[in-house]
Amino acid sequence: MIRVHTAADCCTITLARPEKANALTETMLESLASAVLGASAKVLILTGEGKVFSAGADLDGMKAGLGLSPAWEAASAAIAAFPGLSIAALNGTLAGGAMGVALACDLRIAVPSATFFYPVMRLGYRPQPSDPGRLAALVGPSRAKMILLAGQRIDAETALSWGLIDRICPPDTLNDTAMSLAEQALAADPGHVAVLKRMTNGEKP
Repeated sequence: MIRVHTAADCCTITLARPEKANALTETMLESLASAVLGASAKVLILTGEGKVFSAGADLDGMKAGLGLSPAWEAASAAIAAFPGLSIAALNGTLAGGAMGVALACDLRIAVPSATFFYPVMRLGYRPQPSDPGRLAALVGPSRAKMILLAGQRIDAETALSWGLIDRICPPDTLNDTAMSLAEQALAADPGHVAVLKRMTNGEKP
């Protein structure tokens, strides 16, 4: 349910459970974290199969306690710690707990039909610990509360204007757009990429 392809210093990880809208199971989260930690690449691209990036957590898994699993934070932490450039190429809607892995990426691009929502207020769950801070860092505290506390579902244009995503592109150019954004990082020394990433994250080089 996780497909990994590495070529020319670019590791592409695809959520491959389209029959369930790429809903995330604990096994998928663990596989995702392992794939990122084991990636020997300058660029990481995270995308999904089908018309939805991810509907969030698997509902049967949530009934069995998936919401409290450390696998969520392990997956997002692995992505955030990736030393190269990470890009979430959102092929469709990004919902619920899946928001965390996209928020942990450096850049996010999306197709025009994508929508974004995190229904923790309505469902009575808590977001994963790192998600609200990463969300607020991108869109600001008030807009983060619009999503988390007011339960607002936003479209791609709104997500772009809020800063949640960085670019909108047609579905047939999603991968090409991600690769064009990755071009300079792929051509650079990996140490240089890592230093620039730490500096833009407010860390010491």
